[in-house]
Amino acid sequence: MLVVASFIGFVAAGQMLVVLVGGIDLSIPWVLNGAAIVLTTTGLGQTSRMPLAIALAIGVGAAVGLVNGLGVAWLGVPAVVMTLGMNGVLQGLSLGLSQGLTCASCGSYAPQPMRHLFTTGRVLGIPAETLVWAGVALFVTVLLTLTTFGRRVYAVGVNRRAAFLSGVGVRGVTVALYTLSGVFAAVAGIALVAYGGQPSLGLGDPYLFESIAAVVVGGVSILGGRGHYVGVVAGSLTLVAVITFLQAQRVPEYGRSIIYGLVILAILFTYGREKSHD
Repeated sequence: MLVVASFIGFVAAGQMLVVLVGGIDLSIPWVLNGAAIVLTTTGLGQTSRMPLAIALAIGVGAAVGLVNGLGVAWLGVPAVVMTLGMNGVLQGLSLGLSQGLTCASCGSYAPQPMRHLFTTGRVLGIPAETLVWAGVALFVTVLLTLTTFGRRVYAVGVNRRAAFLSGVGVRGVTVALYTLSGVFAAVAGIALVAYGGQPSLGLGDPYLFESIAAVVVGGVSILGGRGHYVGVVAGSLTLVAVITFLQAQRVPEYGRSIIYGLVILAILFTYGREKSHD
């Protein structure tokens, strides 16, 4: 469960960061997928090419996140429109460049050290992927709770205008958070390819709904300004437990999607009532 939850946790880390300032990132599915494709087509399964492949994959995520952030913060494009549009662009590029196929016969696999690390690698009996997730959790927690940048994030989420008048660079914070969201989506793509060995088109599609669900179940206010990654970790684990239970009960995929949607709507309704009372 920890290994499976880590994939959701990677994506939800970035989703949480943009939600904290009242945004949302709908480009996650194809940022993840694009990073996975770049990793394998650049690495070609060769250990010597692994550092370059990882750097380019993360670079793809950072570049897309940067564009999203600039569009939202500087051009004033609504986050839903900007990130959904970028998701469509990436989907088209991925489908066009790959011609709708994954290259299984030309060595487009994750390099062997990565596959070993994420499938059988253990430290003191703990799966290596879980330790990577723990590192992400530590980074996000320290960033938000022990740094000036973290205090600015919460200030922007609570009241953007008040934060701006207090001297906070609201646009810079927003751009940085969307860039980090792209990076975390790319990390999830790298981890999924390392775990499975090869990317597939549509690899990131399930993680949009799941990342949002993990964030809201983890207690992060969808209106911004409140929440911590520890809650998102708990939300990711809870989500995996629910998925496992539903699969055991033979609930079909569409049924699980309906349940995710109802949970998110119920929590949004609760937040809406709290906001109206305030």
